[in-house]
Amino acid sequence: MATIKLEIVTPERQVFSDDVDIVVAPGIEGELGILPHHTPLMTALKTGELRARKGSEEFLLCVAGGFMEVRPDRVIVLADTCERAEEIDLARAEEARKKAEQRMAEKYQPGVDAAETEAALHRAMARLAIAEKMKHRRKSSRPPQVG
Repeated sequence: MATIKLEIVTPERQVFSDDVDIVVAPGIEGELGILPHHTPLMTALKTGELRARKGSEEFLLCVAGGFMEVRPDRVIVLADTCERAEEIDLARAEEARKKAEQRMAEKYQPGVDAAETEAALHRAMARLAIAEKMKHRRKSSRPPQVG
């Protein structure tokens, strides 16, 4: 089966680099599914879940902003921020959500940037959704207990 190279890079680090079967990314106009030999394209990304599958293994990542370039043999994601699902600190994400919601309530106050606050809320909500999804997967993948 053909594969496609997925590389995800942020300003701080290379988050992911591997050959995968499929990439599903949150494009600004909707979700994009990318298979090997896809037509070349470039798109901006919105905050959300980026999924990649290699055989029976699925990788979940939270991406926030940036761009994705698709070539027939490679997908390159240059993200503003990106975390693997297993790296997400659920308590920290929940705290960020609460803080952003509080700031949203004050968005017409001097010194509060409404667009920046809304982006922070979207990031926190995406991180929480991905972390919850991973938590449920871990529970369902546990072997049954004997005895």
